[in-house]
Amino acid sequence: MGETTVVGRRYSLLRERLSHDIERFRKFAAVLIKNRLAFAGIAIIVLFSVISFGAPLLVGPYPTQLQRTDDNLPPSSAHWLGTDWEGFDLLTLLVYGGQISLIIGFSASIVAMVLGTAVGVFGGFYGGITDLILARMTDFFLVIPWLPFVLVLVIILTPSLPTIILAIAIVSWPSTARVIRSQVLTVKERQFIERSRAIGARPGFIVRKHIIPNVMPLVWAEAVLTVSNSVFTEAFLSFFGLGASGPDVIKSWGVLVNESYVHLALVQGHWWYFGPPGLFITVVVLGFAMLGYGLEEIMNPALKRR
Repeated sequence: MGETTVVGRRYSLLRERLSHDIERFRKFAAVLIKNRLAFAGIAIIVLFSVISFGAPLLVGPYPTQLQRTDDNLPPSSAHWLGTDWEGFDLLTLLVYGGQISLIIGFSASIVAMVLGTAVGVFGGFYGGITDLILARMTDFFLVIPWLPFVLVLVIILTPSLPTIILAIAIVSWPSTARVIRSQVLTVKERQFIERSRAIGARPGFIVRKHIIPNVMPLVWAEAVLTVSNSVFTEAFLSFFGLGASGPDVIKSWGVLVNESYVHLALVQGHWWYFGPPGLFITVVVLGFAMLGYGLEEIMNPALKRR
């Protein structure tokens, strides 16, 4: 009977916490939607995510060597955006290309978010020699010219999807770490932290229950901006021929821009080759940037007033 009562109380407590979290998320979503900048960014991201990951339903399976036709065909009823230098339908390649760009963007952002948050939280909360070492390590990566560093790292490790994700994450986490550390230095001096220490709460408990929940909004804002930078960096690498490519690899938007440049599409006036992928990259990067700045505006009252 006693065990049943304990289980019932735990279930009630879990349900209460879940209900509280859902209500907090609902209120935050309502505020986010009211922010025009963030709402526009969300609309762009959702639209391109649906187009990219719904590609099999929209344009059918990814083209194979058996589906090749004449190369460099102009737009027509059979091929709305023409064909590329190999004779593949460009609209199909364009719709599928967003998958690679978005996967790299989200994956690199997750890795950078985890690394940056861990470094910022531990350095800011524990201070002393721990903070000194982590701060100097962060400064070291911040002063490295990130584009040459990414180029060299990808060349050394050979271009591939995991390599590009790792390279982008390595140059992206320091900015997150610095922002989170500054917030932790502020949060750990508040009264509820002092009260937790006074009643004997352990550092691990304070970090898990108080510090991390209070810095997560900034983490999400930084993560969204990191996705924007990651998509742009992937396009930059692909433009220089360092993107993930191969006969069995889906071509990203950056790879399509690179191929259009190599095969002189701009000189020949083939706008349907270089225009759409370049436009898609620009709009998606803009969408994530708008959402990131919208989140910062919501979470920072000073920015909102300005």
